[in-house]
Formats: sequence, structure tokens, C-alpha cells
Amino acid sequence: MERYPAAQTALLSWFREFGLKGFNNFNELKQEYGSSSLLVGHRVIFNSKGNDFRLIVSVNFKAQAAYIIWFGTHQEYDQINASEIKHIEI
Repeated sequence: MERYPAAQTALLSWFREFGLKGFNNFNELKQEYGSSSLLVGHRVIFNSKGNDFRLIVSVNFKAQAAYIIWFGTHQEYDQINASEIKHIEI
């Protein structure tokens, strides 16, 4: 959020909302987040702030756990391999 202050409100809203919900599988998640996409390795891509930003999250539906792998602008997202990026750069 420090790197992208314009995304702070949208990212915090997503974080709070996502943390309150429990999803048993991607289909349930997709019902709530219609623009999300599933990648290999249980990675889910979320659009944020009107598709200005992208969020890559690893979701373990069985354990009801998730962690953020990467967050950046849509343009930065186009420069990475979302299936292979290792972790968020701080």
C-alpha cells in the first residue's frame, strides 16, 4: 500500500471482505469475485480498483488459508509470469 497509495482503500476493503468469507472451492470464490481467474498452483488473480491493479493470491481451500504473492499495476502484471512469480517484492 505504501508503493501504491491510490490502491489502499480498494486493497484494504478486499482484505477485510476476503478474510470474513470461507470458500470451499474456486467456484464459490468465483461467485463472489466474478472477475477472478484461477491459475496453476491454486493461484487466483483478482482485479482491484477498476482493473487498475492486479492481486495474485495463493489459496488453499482445504485449509481455509491464503497469502498474497504479488500486487501491482495492470501494466506491471503484463510484464510478469503470474504462474511462476515467487513472492511479493517489498
